Amino acid sequence: QVQLVESGGGLVQAGGSLRLSCAASIRAFSSYGMGWFRQAPGKEREFVAAIDWTGGSTYYGDSVKGRFTISRDNTKNTMHLQMNSLKPEDTAIYYCAAVGKLFATPGRGADEYAYWGQGTQVTASS
Repeated sequence: QVQLVESGGGLVQAGGSLRLSCAASIRAFSSYGMGWFRQAPGKEREFVAAIDWTGGSTYYGDSVKGRFTISRDNTKNTMHLQMNSLKPEDTAIYYCAAVGKLFATPGRGADEYAYWGQGTQVTASS
């Protein structure tokens, strides 16, 4: 059974930083592309960042490029999202997700991801 658990969310002032973590209970974690999405109240789920199974290729949404960094540690079955220079518009629930197919390049569409965590709240106050 696949389980993804996010942690590290919280309240921070605008301009501050947070580091999110995703702990994965998934066989062959190192074979799955992974991603982060977020959803603010009243808005659709938005792509934030993705990383391929090796960690060698990363992808970012335009709104976070240059501020957020995605990474993974395949020896610990974990993924991280370092968020710097946070803005009030970054406020949302952040979700960790795993692509549904082994060795598939992670994309920007939520429907490409088969496994999801429960989410962690990030609030950046102005």
